[in-house]
Amino acid sequence: MNFVIAATYDSYIDAHLAMGNLLSENINCWLKDENTIAIHPGLINAIGGIKLMVAEPQAERALEILRNTKRRYQEQNPCPNCGSINVEYISTPKKASNWLVTFVNVVRHGGAQMAVEKVYHCFDCGFEFEDAGSNTKT
Repeated sequence: MNFVIAATYDSYIDAHLAMGNLLSENINCWLKDENTIAIHPGLINAIGGIKLMVAEPQAERALEILRNTKRRYQEQNPCPNCGSINVEYISTPKKASNWLVTFVNVVRHGGAQMAVEKVYHCFDCGFEFEDAGSNTKT
């Protein structure tokens, strides 16, 4: 049976939640590159993240389930600035402390992965916030 990539994730927790959601709907799926990233998280960008592989005949149904799940989640977490549901939880290296830690690690150890923080980002107004109740711009 052929499998296709339905989605990619930078977190094994998110990948397992999505896979569990699909398995509960009797979708034949598995995670590719999960172990590699669990052992060496620094390779996540090099190998393209954890891939949720789905049986090709079930791919369309799986994608619809994933889209509906994402939409329901977005509806529960609208942007506190403009009310849009076009919001995603993203990694951001914007804070000065992240750059400072990376610089120190490069000097001390000869190399380092950029420290990042996860925030919600509204793609309509650009507002970033830590959680649905936060009103701090970053």
